[in-house]
Amino acid sequence: MRYVQLRAFHNVALHGGFSNAAKALHLTQPAISDQVRKLEEEYDTLLFNREKRQVTLTEQGGHLLEITKRLFENENQARELLQENRAFSSGTLRLHVDSASHVLAVLARFRQKFPQVRIEIRTGNSAEVIEALHDYRADIGVLGTVPDTAAIDVVRLGSSPIIAFTARDNPLSAHHSLSLKQLSAMPLVLREKGSKTRQKLERAAGAQGISLTAAIEAEGREAVQEIVASGVGIGFVSQKELAGDVRLAPITISGTPILMEEAVVNLAERRGGRLIRAFVGML
Repeated sequence: MRYVQLRAFHNVALHGGFSNAAKALHLTQPAISDQVRKLEEEYDTLLFNREKRQVTLTEQGGHLLEITKRLFENENQARELLQENRAFSSGTLRLHVDSASHVLAVLARFRQKFPQVRIEIRTGNSAEVIEALHDYRADIGVLGTVPDTAAIDVVRLGSSPIIAFTARDNPLSAHHSLSLKQLSAMPLVLREKGSKTRQKLERAAGAQGISLTAAIEAEGREAVQEIVASGVGIGFVSQKELAGDVRLAPITISGTPILMEEAVVNLAERRGGRLIRAFVGML
């Protein structure tokens, strides 16, 4: 089994095609195709379904990808160890967050200490953050919930109650506190179904026999805030995540607080990565 063949397979799977893999490895597409073909021929197996312009993993290819993810992550950690003196003079730390507000202070300190390290931040709901970690598209995740699995390391940041909010010039802003029953009769702007905020709200409402219906459904917290700020309806967010936007007025949800836990997470098998260790250590 040749290293270059596994590397070609891994990058085709990771980047979703032969052309993208060739760009990532600075090779020609025929070279990548040839390496994958030889790997398949040598072991008499099909790793990719090739249909017109679309390339998808076969079941066997999916199993192999899980192995090569660990293989090349171990290679990266070995490189970091051997380049210890240069570990923080370059590289990229990739964060996938449901809200960057929880780690802004740490990001500032990290940038001050390691100015040469590039930081990438992507946003998504909790399910997307976990998926990005497992797919090795993210090094660090920030969540509004705490995963209960040994495969993920967790640093708890605390908790914050979910509140409602509306535009300051919306007549609904006159309400300083509303029950879930009262809110259910109002025009609601809810996040997508994968959002933990929405899931916790719907669970709390369901326990009271209440149904929350979205007048508008929007993907992402920022989209919800912009829609509500325009004067449309009522949105929901954890209290800490609303701070600073003067366009919006908070409304407390009466009754037992619905708490959003805040946590920074990373894959346990990647805890040895120097950038991950440095960032988590600053928390």
